[in-house]
Formats: sequence, C-alpha cells, structure tokens
Amino acid sequence: MAGRTVVAAQPGDQEVRWLPISALLPADSPRQGGEDIEHIRMLAGIGEPLPPIIVHRATMRVIDGMHRLGAAILRGDELIEVRLFDGTDKEAFLLAVQSNIAHGLPLSLADRIRAAERIVTSHPTWSDRAIAAVAGLGARTVGTIRGRLQVDMDPGVGRARTGRDGRVRPLDNAEGRLRASAIIQERPNASLREVAREAGISPSTVRDVRQRVAQGQDPVPQKWRRGHGPKPADPRHGGLLDRPALAEMLQGLQSDPSLRFTEQGRILLRWIYARAIRQDERVDVVEKVPPHCSYIMVNVARACADEWLQLANALERRTVAD
Repeated sequence: MAGRTVVAAQPGDQEVRWLPISALLPADSPRQGGEDIEHIRMLAGIGEPLPPIIVHRATMRVIDGMHRLGAAILRGDELIEVRLFDGTDKEAFLLAVQSNIAHGLPLSLADRIRAAERIVTSHPTWSDRAIAAVAGLGARTVGTIRGRLQVDMDPGVGRARTGRDGRVRPLDNAEGRLRASAIIQERPNASLREVAREAGISPSTVRDVRQRVAQGQDPVPQKWRRGHGPKPADPRHGGLLDRPALAEMLQGLQSDPSLRFTEQGRILLRWIYARAIRQDERVDVVEKVPPHCSYIMVNVARACADEWLQLANALERRTVAD
C-alpha cells in the first residue's frame, strides 16, 4: 500500500458508450433525500450535451449522474452516454461520494456526514484525513464521527491507519517517536528517510526526534503522551477543515452544467473567478502595496473576508434547511 494515494477509484473504462436507459439501476447514492426534481428539469432544458454518467459495470447501478439520468428520462431518451467503472461495491460508493462533492448538485452537510459514517465503518484503517478528503469534511469532524461510532477493529489492525498518501502509519505518534529514537541510538548515521520508513513516521518527525535526543530531551513531547493528546474539535464549529484545493473547487463549479450552460450560471462563474484569490497569490500583492497604504488595505481585506464569511454562512444555512 505504501506510496499509493488513498482516493476513490476512477472509472477504469475511459471509452464513452451509449447504453439503454432501461438497462440501468438506481444508484447506491449518498444523497439521502433522493434527486432534486427542479435540478432534473433544469438539466432537461439544457440544449448542450451533458457529461457522461458513470455506471458500475458489475451491477449496472449508476454511480454518478442520477440527475442527468432523470433529465434523459424526462426528455424521453432511450439511450444515455456512459463510462463504465470496474471495482467493488465499496469502491463504487467511494467514487459516488467523491464525485458528488466535486461537481453537480453538491451533497448536503448531513449527506456528507452520513457518507463519512459509512466509510469509517467500511474502511476503519483509513486515517481521518483520508476519509475527510473523500467525504468533503474536515479531519476533526471525521475523528468525532469515528469516536461516536466506536468502530470495532482487530487489535493489530487498529494500531495503524492508512493516510491520504497510501502510507501506513502507527496510530500512536508516541510509539513511532520512541521507535525512531531507538533506531537513531543504534545507527546514528542513518538517514532521515531510512529511519522514517522503519519507524512508520514522517522524515520531519524523525528530524524533530533527532534534535530532541541530541538536546537530552524526551523524544515524545508532552502533547503526544497518553492522556495528553490534542483536544477534539469543538462540535459547534463542525471542524470543517482540510477542504479540497481552491483550484479543484473552482474547476468543479466550472464543470457544473447548471452553471456552465445557463446565462445566469456563467455570470455567477465570472463573478466568482474575478473575486477568488488563488493560493499564495496574496504574497505578490503584499510586496506591491505602498507602506502608507497598508492600513487601508488591511481594512479592505478584512471587510472582504467578512463579506465572504457572511456569504458562506448564508449558503450553509440554506443547505442545512434544504
């Protein structure tokens, strides 16, 4: 598993083909409330071809595209464009969740939480961050879900988790640090990567252990000792961290038929692209602002940030209400 990124599988059959709608079965969807009829009607009225749907080859169940399928049925179509996916039922569900947070009508917060509950149960050895990346939640939220479900695991398996990069790491960071300390004492000339590989921790953690040992300190900081770990996230804030990269989210919006193929949607996309600040873009701006204008820019930036926050809160309240 080492070196293999943990993400939902992608459709293995890249060839687009036309299949009879009558041959397809409903999705094992993470969308608990079913399909949105208004969204289906909107898609049915779009004159442009819609992207192919994804279908599980083994079961012929729709993985991604129930709204597009509904639009085709509403138009009276007999065939629909399809990409076939080869994988297990569990992999198909992962792909369904990941697809529905990336584009189209997004999953509600409640749907994403329910999806994460199911993934925690089906993939108990996955790390909180790996599950969060698929479900569109924060790692702290997934950790809260895992604690609430109290998923039973084999004692040996439960001592490690598989991260987003596919690497298996010990669940107890202190254990990895102690193992690294022992390796460093035995082989002081071993490289960071060599120790990291054997101890099951990151090279940066090995560097920290080596520095602490050289200074005569405990290789395990106080915060990683049993009973002194980081406190869980405040459930009032949801712990919605580690969201997908901004570029990925913008690409998902740009691919959404309801935005891409409608005048109102294209206006909204232009509005968002004109106001979204890309990662690290602010660094160049900082250097260009004259010192005497800095305090004004500070107020402008904070005012804009507050408006974005209010927009996010309003949209989130509408999503929860729906």
